[in-house]
Amino acid sequence: MSFLIDFILHIDAHLVTIVNTFGNWTYLILFLIIFIETGAVILPFLPGDSLLFAACALAANPEYHLNIWIFVILFWAAPLLGDSLNFFIGQKIGSTINDQSFLGRFIKKEDLNKTEAFFEKHGGMAISLARFMPIIRTMSPFVAGGSGIQYRKFIRYSFIGATSWMILCCSAGYYFGNFPIVKKHFSLIIIGIIIVSLIPAIVAGLKKHFAKK
Repeated sequence: MSFLIDFILHIDAHLVTIVNTFGNWTYLILFLIIFIETGAVILPFLPGDSLLFAACALAANPEYHLNIWIFVILFWAAPLLGDSLNFFIGQKIGSTINDQSFLGRFIKKEDLNKTEAFFEKHGGMAISLARFMPIIRTMSPFVAGGSGIQYRKFIRYSFIGATSWMILCCSAGYYFGNFPIVKKHFSLIIIGIIIVSLIPAIVAGLKKHFAKK
């Protein structure tokens, strides 16, 4: 876990190491990280927003010879494919999840309940909105699959979320990631991205807490 935290906070340095070590295989490695973050319902803690930002910042730097358009395609396709896999997993076994099941050992009931409440409140649009919220974006397709929603409707909302998420994160990284002040305080920027992405979940949690009182 300490390595994961260090990887997220210093993701720019770790990505440079990956690029220097694996060259063009970097595209596949980063695609798989984004795909697994959403597709594997038991791994919601993998980096998402910060990875897109940092990768596209490197692509803007000619020193690393990375193609921004390849990143755009991969970072658009990975969440779509991951969402679809997660949806079908939820469709098949979502209703069987409990503390004794295999997935139940990895999926926190609290996270699942939060996602279900978010889904009930926002309906199908929750699938699009969840793309901007860590953990919930991993649980949302799983919950949607178990809810009985048609895949055709699900993938439409997933498309909206994946497209807007990719455009926002990739554009921010490509156009602002190499500003001297951003490069100097990159770890703080990453922390800021994480905090901003968690604000909706925090606000929802506070509203629920005070509503109970």
